Amino acid sequence: MAPPWAISGVVMSMFADENALAPPPPAGDRPVWKTLAEAIRGSRIDYTTAPVGRAVLMLAVPMVMEMAMESIFAVADVFWVAHLGADAVATVGLTESLMTLIYTAAMGLSIGATAVVARRSGERDREGAARAAGQSILLGLGVALAIAAVAAPQSARLLRMMGASDQVIATGSGFTMTMLGGNVTVLLLFMMNAVFRGSGDASMAMRVLVLGNALNIVLGPCFIFGIGPFPRLGVTGAAVATNLGRGTAVLFQVWVLARGDRRVHLGLRHLRLDVPIMRTALRLSGSGTVQILIGTASYVGLIRILSTFGSNALAGYTIGMRVIIFGLLPAFGMSNAAATMVGQNLGARKPERAEQAVWTAAFYNMVFLGVLGLLFFAGARPIAAVFTSDTAVQPFAVGCLRTVSLGFVFYAYGMVLTQAFNGAGDTWTPTLINLGVFWLWEIPLAWWLSSRAGLGARGVFIALTVSYSTLAVVSAVLFRRGAWKKAKV
Repeated sequence: MAPPWAISGVVMSMFADENALAPPPPAGDRPVWKTLAEAIRGSRIDYTTAPVGRAVLMLAVPMVMEMAMESIFAVADVFWVAHLGADAVATVGLTESLMTLIYTAAMGLSIGATAVVARRSGERDREGAARAAGQSILLGLGVALAIAAVAAPQSARLLRMMGASDQVIATGSGFTMTMLGGNVTVLLLFMMNAVFRGSGDASMAMRVLVLGNALNIVLGPCFIFGIGPFPRLGVTGAAVATNLGRGTAVLFQVWVLARGDRRVHLGLRHLRLDVPIMRTALRLSGSGTVQILIGTASYVGLIRILSTFGSNALAGYTIGMRVIIFGLLPAFGMSNAAATMVGQNLGARKPERAEQAVWTAAFYNMVFLGVLGLLFFAGARPIAAVFTSDTAVQPFAVGCLRTVSLGFVFYAYGMVLTQAFNGAGDTWTPTLINLGVFWLWEIPLAWWLSSRAGLGARGVFIALTVSYSTLAVVSAVLFRRGAWKKAKV
């Protein structure tokens, strides 16, 4: 049997030109470690003229690390809060469910910011990039203030709606109020990092999250347990530390953008309302938010189907998907690199180079996820054992890991192609693909396989693999048609 990456290559070659899947040309004679070090340190290379392979790596490496940094926020909170007992952990879990909507808005809004800033940067229009950045920040600020005004005062009621007990509400309503009230740090952090990524300053986006994470990790136990001069705030202290860490990172972003020595120089004049640019930002960010929401909400449908097979199946799925999503985070970084390359090269009127960059990023992603898929498939049992010793739950976790990992080489292409559309400003194409693949295909397929075909929970896992593979194929077909090259931004 052919290895999975070979199968993926055959399938994708139906939609790409004869060189699309060939390994990218070497990025010169520079040792790889020097290229990686330069990517982390930051570089002034021109992403519209540098060798494509090197340009993709220079963007992807810090973006991959940025995604890893983003995941640490939640992990750090849970680690320290776990010492306070089950009610405190439940508070964090329920609040994170509410925060998912905020993260969805932040990711959707940042799609528009990246697309517009990348396009203006490729056009060598520094003033236009700064205006786009300013309007994107205003948009994020407006959304954040609206959420804080509506949601924060209702924190106890929202927890009760989520099924929290009176004890959990008494323990954790302060945590929830602080997180919802401080959501401005999330929105602005995402928006300004989208500006950095769009302009090609990926290393700065990474440094911002390193700073925020470091402060969160140091301040978390101080505010939770009252170490030294800090007040003992319990679970609320975790929210205070997180917002202080993110808030400091946001202030650092503002300082970097204002000082004028980076790719985007933001002044006060750029923060005045500019209706035409704001209209563009709203158009792209609105459809981007719907796109993310469609994908996120589809998991609710899968959870509903899985719940009919008992808590063991649900627990196994949860463990498997947490591991899978954590493993996929670096691939999202590679996808973001493709978005920046597409936006900048379309701005420079080099659509063929933009397309080449996408296939190069997709190849790198395929290699990474192909190896990761093999590791997850072969090591599913010991991986599952790290998270649970329950012999009734382990088989479901193993089944999820093994089944879903079979499609990793397809996911590699699907993720990159989706972000390529977004980077071009063609945000409706992936939105409609998500709607068709996840809601008109994945959910009905999961129900039929699990119930009518008698496969139980395994049918849901198979539906996940099939749907994401379908997304990759459909995206490849539409990408090859090239309509995205004419998107107006």
